[in-house]
Amino acid sequence: MLGLIPTTSQHHLQFLLSRFLAKFSAHLAYPASSEKTQTIWLLDKSCHWVQADLLIAHFASCRADYYPDRVTYNTPDNRRRQRLEISAKYIRVLKHGVWAHRQIAIFQEGALNRFHTGWSNFADWLNDSTGSQRKLTNHQAQCLFIEHFSRRLLVFHGKGTDFSCDAHPSTSVLSAVVRAAVGVNGGVIEAAMMHECVDYTHLKRYRSDLVREGVVLGAALDVAGMPAASNGDGNVAPVLPADPALAQLPVPQQQEAPAEGIPRGYVRLAVMDGKTIKHRKFALDICEAPLVNYKNGRFCEAHLNLRNVCGIVSCGRPVLQPGALTCDTQSHIDWQHQYENRFSRMSFPGVQRIIRRQQEHADGNTATGPSLRVELSALGDTPGDEVVHTFKAKTTYCLQIVQWACGFPIGWGKCYRFIAYDDACSLLRHIVTQDPSSPWLSTTKFIVDAWHCIGHCATDILCQLWCNPAPVNGSQPDLILVEEDANGTRHQTRAFNTETAEQLNSWLNGFESQLRQMSDINYDFFIQLQNKDLGLSDEFWAEATGD
Repeated sequence: MLGLIPTTSQHHLQFLLSRFLAKFSAHLAYPASSEKTQTIWLLDKSCHWVQADLLIAHFASCRADYYPDRVTYNTPDNRRRQRLEISAKYIRVLKHGVWAHRQIAIFQEGALNRFHTGWSNFADWLNDSTGSQRKLTNHQAQCLFIEHFSRRLLVFHGKGTDFSCDAHPSTSVLSAVVRAAVGVNGGVIEAAMMHECVDYTHLKRYRSDLVREGVVLGAALDVAGMPAASNGDGNVAPVLPADPALAQLPVPQQQEAPAEGIPRGYVRLAVMDGKTIKHRKFALDICEAPLVNYKNGRFCEAHLNLRNVCGIVSCGRPVLQPGALTCDTQSHIDWQHQYENRFSRMSFPGVQRIIRRQQEHADGNTATGPSLRVELSALGDTPGDEVVHTFKAKTTYCLQIVQWACGFPIGWGKCYRFIAYDDACSLLRHIVTQDPSSPWLSTTKFIVDAWHCIGHCATDILCQLWCNPAPVNGSQPDLILVEEDANGTRHQTRAFNTETAEQLNSWLNGFESQLRQMSDINYDFFIQLQNKDLGLSDEFWAEATGD
């Protein structure tokens, strides 16, 4: 096998290389050459820097080079490409002679998961811990991170054997091509479609199951595990107020078990939520290309010429001088200064006053939380909050995650029986209003997760009736399990954990400061997730499908 060995005598080195080449030549139809050797620095698995000999097998016939962590080769059109060695023991972190044992990358992965440590902090910790005169630089730590996680992500997405890219790419290029392979700005994680887990997949349940298990059914608007909001009969349909969306939806019907011998089927629940972890993007909505400079840039490469145009979009005149944000029009200069200083002298009473004024002008029927929107002066006839400018890069709205109720991330995909979402009632109302015949209405039930359900309006019958996360009247037995307390009393409880998205969001909070400073490529690369797999038994599938 190819590898790295501590520096030895030239005779011993040639002996090892000859044995390796003889082994490879036995499997290939062309002879191999043993001319490529190199002395490099290696950060070994005990975190010590040692010098080692790098062995590279070169095959003259096909011009392929076999490194410990990759194979480079020529394509028919004479382009130089590479394939990654997925389970490489050693990983190159610098083209010019710096390598690391894979165990160092595993240490870095552990530091990331446990302590939310970025690559610069990891490099500092490693250097402080070893006390070596030779240091792992921040750039080398980043290269190690990208190289290691590229392999992890490709395997996770089932693309490890098919992936290839240009030979010896930079860190930014490698992360970009891996991101393109596994998903840009989201997408579906293919492994999630094959994931099997008892925490999000249950056998189909029916109302008769609840009755047989001895539960006392309640009202349609009540939620299992929460205080009853009504004392109605669970078998009586509630009186619905006038609501355009409700007119398109029939009252939920009780589900009865199928005839003997017919498979029960199974249900799955996915949870969806958003997290305001953002990254910067183009200053206007006309382009979605990445920024040239994510530190303080505003434009992509194709629109970089806009930095020489006045930041007030309606103006179009050249800037006053290189580096300026506006032209020489004094009103534009003054408005830009006001925009830049909008938070500089904001006191706490001032913040309270702005929020209070916004709430006074808000629609009384709309429940909104506190928000801070500084009021800017008008520019000519244009109100301050309607002035379109390029003084600052915009940001993405949020990170939207869909995952199974067990916590396994999905991405986007139409493959769920139930979807739990904090504002599912508004989503359902939108679907019904826009397209009453949408297949979503017949294939998927939208429910509000249990935590947010507490704060939804009791007068919103559509929410209480159609988006109930665990109705106790037997209309959705798939969402109910029966448990017996210490006194022998049977209670209905929620069958699924609808809070997995909130729990994941809480974990992601630790990475927010890092993610906000990343480019769109590194953001997508970093946010990829993995999870456990608690498989479903053959007995489960036999009862669910009849096979």
